Parts: sequence; structure tokens; C-alpha cells
Amino acid sequence: MILADSSVWIAHLRGHRTAATATLEAAIRTDDLVVGDLILVEILRGAPDELQARRLERTLLDYPVVSLLDPDLAVRAARNYRKLRALGVTIRKTVDLIIGTFCIERGYKLLHADRDFEPMQRHLGLMTA
Repeated sequence: MILADSSVWIAHLRGHRTAATATLEAAIRTDDLVVGDLILVEILRGAPDELQARRLERTLLDYPVVSLLDPDLAVRAARNYRKLRALGVTIRKTVDLIIGTFCIERGYKLLHADRDFEPMQRHLGLMTA
């Protein structure tokens, strides 16, 4: 399964053509795609108005929505943060730490265009699409 980060969804919705958006479009056609609840929030909060938000919501809710955080994952995300910090790496956004940890722990591939995930790939075994 593939979890696409908001960075890729937003580029796709804006019509940007990148390797990541091409991978997203391929995943859309294969039913290998899930939407994270926190990613849903990130995308919907950027909608310019309620009409556009409702359209985005209908589109995104066509995919299975997964909860990205529970108590066990919260503990593991904090552990991952400390491990990376000990290596001299600071993840800037807590939500990215949660997304990366979810994918690591659940065996999902992450499709992203965000530099915060690169140290998670290198040091924590995050798989990417």
C-alpha cells in the first residue's frame, strides 16, 4: 500500500507534473492508495473556500482513510525523533514524524516530496514509492 503525503497531493491538485505526481496518478489507478487522516486535514485546510473544500473532501474520501496515530505509534514516533536527533538530524514537523513512523511500523510505502522524510529513509528504514 502507498500513503501519499500532502506535498504530493497538493502538487497533483495544482496540476504540477513531477515524478511524484506521476507515481500518485499511477497509484490512483491501481487501488494501492490510502489517505492518512492528518494528510486529509493538511489538504482540506488549504482549500480556498468551502465549495472547493467539499469537492476535495469527496475526492479524497473515495480512498480508504487510515488513522496515523495511536498511543503505540506516538511512543514510537517520539523514539524515532530522539534517535534521529542523536544522529544530528532534527525533523522540523511533528506531523511528518508521525507519517513516517506510521509507514515504517505498518509497512506502507510513502510517496512524498518533502526533505524531512529523507533522514527517515536513510536511518530508520522508511520505504518510499
